[in-house]
Amino acid sequence: MSVISLVGTVTLVIKKETLDKLLLPLVAFAAGSLIGGAVLHMIPEAVDKMHNSLAIYLWLLAGFMLFLALEQFLHWHHTHNATADDTPPLTYLILIADAIHNLIGGMFVAASFMVDVRLGITAWLVAAAHEVPQELGDFGVLVHGGWTTTKALIFNFFCSATFLAGGILAYAVSDQINVVFLVPFAAGNFLYIGAADLIPEIKHHHSIKTNVLHFAAFSLGIGLLLAVRLVGG
Repeated sequence: MSVISLVGTVTLVIKKETLDKLLLPLVAFAAGSLIGGAVLHMIPEAVDKMHNSLAIYLWLLAGFMLFLALEQFLHWHHTHNATADDTPPLTYLILIADAIHNLIGGMFVAASFMVDVRLGITAWLVAAAHEVPQELGDFGVLVHGGWTTTKALIFNFFCSATFLAGGILAYAVSDQINVVFLVPFAAGNFLYIGAADLIPEIKHHHSIKTNVLHFAAFSLGIGLLLAVRLVGG
């Protein structure tokens, strides 16, 4: 997951028009994957392990609300515009929030593996699908905000490395704490990012062709997660 942060370097070698054509379909695909992962995998697994208790839905809401709070109080938004005009202080806020996001991501992916290996693989794939367009946008913002390529790469990589730290933390406390609650918590994260961050970026286009492409990419994201569920049982 940390290595994926290096994908942002492609923003330096391809034209903005080409990047825009690739980026928004990737965003749509990531949105479908996140929502499909939450609805088709994370929530059903939580219901199975936690016996459809009220706690499932409280953790689901907590995961949703935490990411809303991150955006409100850290002024952070998942950007997918490689030439966004951000002030230098905001670039640091983006990195701080991204590090927190990756820390939480590492925790819930590790927890998913401890619940079921297939669920863990699914959680990682969904997180990775979202990470690619996010890192493309974030790297572009840092460079556009005045950072050198080397500095942007190093800081982005270290922020992504918190994913590993989160995984180790979840594993370390799993003997003392039942980490299954992180599964519905992660579902809340997935639903918020997919519905509140990503869908708004792809739904307001005047071109019918573009809208069809984005809807198809979104549907593909959900369809692949459905296929994984059907094949995996």
